[in-house]
Amino acid sequence: MKAYVFPGQGAQFVGMGKDLYDSNEKAKELFEKANEILDFRITDVMFEGTADELKQTNVTQPAVFLHSVITALCADEFTPDVVAGHSLGEFSALVACGALNFEDALRLVAKRAAAMQKACEMNPSTMAAILGLSDEDVEKVCDSVEGVVAANYNCPGQLVISGSKEGIEKACEVAKEAGAKRALPLPVGGAFHSPFMEPAKEELQKAIEETVLNTPKCPIYQNVDAKPQTDPETIKANLIAQLTAPVRWTQIVQAMIADGVTEFIECGPGKVLSGLVKKVDRKMPVSSL
Repeated sequence: MKAYVFPGQGAQFVGMGKDLYDSNEKAKELFEKANEILDFRITDVMFEGTADELKQTNVTQPAVFLHSVITALCADEFTPDVVAGHSLGEFSALVACGALNFEDALRLVAKRAAAMQKACEMNPSTMAAILGLSDEDVEKVCDSVEGVVAANYNCPGQLVISGSKEGIEKACEVAKEAGAKRALPLPVGGAFHSPFMEPAKEELQKAIEETVLNTPKCPIYQNVDAKPQTDPETIKANLIAQLTAPVRWTQIVQAMIADGVTEFIECGPGKVLSGLVKKVDRKMPVSSL
């Protein structure tokens, strides 16, 4: 059983997608369609922009989405048995399994990025990676510091937390005292996957509810519950909840393996997810499309 997995924000790099654009006519058409939908030439930033320009949330999210989706849609062979995406990557996965069409998904991603950017500006907040503690111990740290929550369960021994700047600073100290190998503040604009994203969730909810979502061709394991879903209404509800709920990536990979997945293929920029899968199960074959 093959699982295709799609990365989220942070996987971007300058020059991403240029080889696809130059070598594949279908890819070029999709990139140009994206420039029209977004009303700016995102390809210019992706191919020739600076790392700082590419790091802006309103650019990063559509850029990673486009690279991931166009890679999948233009592949010689793309036959997923199941799919999943990390945070933003869930939108890429939904296009890849036929639940969302390309144009609708890109509009949602652009709206999501703008709403998250706005939420970040309303309430200054941040994130940090806690390395070397069990999930339970990190959850205890979060419980002990007001305004801090677990945000990304990436792999055993790596959990990202979200919260106010003061809260994250304090939580990093508490985590180190509890035996964490490292507690690293992350260079992000806000506390993603936390209650700080409530304004963005409210803004995105209406857009998701109004978007047509088809029954996917294969199950998608969603961030919110780490379960395989095929019902469009459940998928929509989980997609809305995702903005303020943690990404349960560790649990997704574990569930996929328990359900019979024998190979993971990462689809998009970088190899972040391949590394996380290996940390869940060292023997699992992983590759990139």
